[in-house]
Amino acid sequence: MKIKNIKERVENALEEIRPFLVSDGGDITLISIDNNKVAKVKLHGNCISCTVNQMTLKSGVEMTIKKYVPEIEKVVSVEED
Repeated sequence: MKIKNIKERVENALEEIRPFLVSDGGDITLISIDNNKVAKVKLHGNCISCTVNQMTLKSGVEMTIKKYVPEIEKVVSVEED
């Protein structure tokens, strides 16, 4: 698994999602990608306290990342970097 290539593709996927999050007062940052093919992201702003943030994470973020980077098996949200 070429981490840099995967990281760049995940960042590109996040760029597709970011405008929707920003329009609601939030944002997202890629923290890391581990060897188990799990992308760790951090939600910011309104995304942190949003009641549907886990749905956004799974149905929006994870689905989009997997579309661009099928090697990623899971996306999880972390509290701190």
